[in-house]
Amino acid sequence: MPRAKRGNKRLEKRKKILKLAKGYRGTKSKLYRSAKESVERGLNFAYTGRKLKKRDFRSLWIVRIGAAARLNGLNYSQFMHGLKLAGIELD
Repeated sequence: MPRAKRGNKRLEKRKKILKLAKGYRGTKSKLYRSAKESVERGLNFAYTGRKLKKRDFRSLWIVRIGAAARLNGLNYSQFMHGLKLAGIELD
C-alpha cells in the first residue's frame, strides 16, 4: 500500500497561513515556519485586543459619565445609585 503524504491538504494549509501573513516583512511572509509563528502571535494579540477593547471603553464611559455628573454636583457612584433607584438602566 502506498504511503500517503497529505498532498493537497498540506498545500492548502500552507497557502492559508501564507495568505494570513501577507504584508509581514521579510521571511515572515515568505517562509512557512516563520510565517506560522508570526500569524499565531498576531492572532493572539488580536484576541487579547478584543478583550481589552471592552475594558477600555467601559473605563472611558465611566470617566465621561463621572465628568458630566460632577458638573451637576454629584460623583459617579451617587449618579449611578440615583439612576438605579429611578429604575433607569444604562447600556
